[in-house]
Amino acid sequence: MAHNDTHAARKKGGAGKILLVVLLLLLLAAGAAVLFARSEIHGSSKPGTAVTVSIQQGSGVATIANKLKDAGVIRSAYLFRWYVGEKGAAAKLQYGDFELTTGSSYDALISTLSQYAKAETVRVTIPEGTTAIAIAQKMEAAGLCTAEEFLKEANEGDFSAYTFWQYVPEDKDAPNRFMKCEGYLFPETYEFLKGDTVHNYVATFYAQFDAQFTEGMYAALKEQGMTLSELVTLSSFVQEEAGNSQDSNVAQVFRNRLAEGSPYPRLQSNTSSHIQSDADNNYLWNWVAPYYGGWDDIPENILAAYDTYSCTGLPAGPISNPGLAAIKAALEPQPDEEAKDAYFFVTDLKGNYYYAHTLAEHNANCKTAAAVNKSLKN
Repeated sequence: MAHNDTHAARKKGGAGKILLVVLLLLLLAAGAAVLFARSEIHGSSKPGTAVTVSIQQGSGVATIANKLKDAGVIRSAYLFRWYVGEKGAAAKLQYGDFELTTGSSYDALISTLSQYAKAETVRVTIPEGTTAIAIAQKMEAAGLCTAEEFLKEANEGDFSAYTFWQYVPEDKDAPNRFMKCEGYLFPETYEFLKGDTVHNYVATFYAQFDAQFTEGMYAALKEQGMTLSELVTLSSFVQEEAGNSQDSNVAQVFRNRLAEGSPYPRLQSNTSSHIQSDADNNYLWNWVAPYYGGWDDIPENILAAYDTYSCTGLPAGPISNPGLAAIKAALEPQPDEEAKDAYFFVTDLKGNYYYAHTLAEHNANCKTAAAVNKSLKN
């Protein structure tokens, strides 16, 4: 028994020594980690090497941290991300070409990255209601990419990182749609970095759309049983037919026409129809037809799906890229009394809107508008 007790004591003593060694190693590792973090955060006292780091527009902290690590400016992307978060500096970080020094303190790096870099940028303004093709042409005119490259990426690229993209139907589910990107290239004034990728140019538009479309708006869509595609399509017509203080009234008229049991279930908008006048802002005539090489070359299914005088309900897709005011009006219109139950409206060249409940009233309004227009030409 005494022999066994001595053997057990030795085993306990050996286990205790192993535990002590493990604890010591853990303490040493923790100490080394603290020293590394302190040295990394405060920077090196020795002069480092100058490095140019390009940060693309829309880059998050994780992307920036990885860029800095890959360039040898920092040693730990994770530590830099943590430190930026602790400092609450994420929103301050800019994009562009930055001259940085390896071994710099994190505070110095954040300070430099928080200043607008002297990068060559191009400002492009996209008015509300601009079509996808027109946007692509503006990007080409700005020397950023070709219109063809822009449209290809906008329609075929992977933008699943954005919430709204999951609600945009794939081409196979929308065979009669003209362009997938139409409606979601948010109109705004942008500063684009010259020499950036086409993907990033397109992503700038989509990121802005994603930022503007709130959780409350998604909730309102769900409550109304409306899809995002339907809303953006309706918004584009509100934008083209109004785009002013009449947004809610025009939206209400269209929603009245789209309502179940409506006696007028077609939008009948000259902004997308068989061409009646070359002067009309007509999506099919001005944008779809040239894309295919001429009016007679428009695929029959596309023509039928976008002619609002023949198709019931909404067309297959948006006819422009609407602004936030038009989107909000289409989602939750606040109409005046005259437009609440109206099914028709017409405008004159002075910008007056006339609303009607019946076709007879509408015809009378058309005569009034025509008289105003005639007086302006005399």
